[in-house]
Amino acid sequence: MKPVKISAHVFVSGRVQGVFFRLEAKHEANKRGVKGWVRNLQGGRVEAVFEGEEAAVKELVQFCRRGPQGAIVTSVDVMWENYTNKFEDFQIRRSF
Repeated sequence: MKPVKISAHVFVSGRVQGVFFRLEAKHEANKRGVKGWVRNLQGGRVEAVFEGEEAAVKELVQFCRRGPQGAIVTSVDVMWENYTNKFEDFQIRRSF
C-alpha cells in the first residue's frame, strides 16, 4: 500500500524570526523528504507549506510547535489541504 501524501499550510507565531527558524525548517524538511517552502511574514510570523508523506509532514508540524533553539512559539495554525505535488524541493522564500 502506498503511503498517504498530504499538504499542510502553517502559520507560526511568537519569537520565530531571527532564530534560524526557516533554515532549521528546511533542514528538517530535507531530512524527511518533505517539499514546499517557508518564509517570514511582516508582523513577525513564519508561514510554511509542507507536502509529502503524512507521517513526515506531521513531524514537520510538530517541529513548528517547538521551533529551533531560541524560538518561543506561542501558536501554530495549520490548514490541512489536498496534496498537489507541485513542489520539486523545499525552499526558503523571500519574506512577504
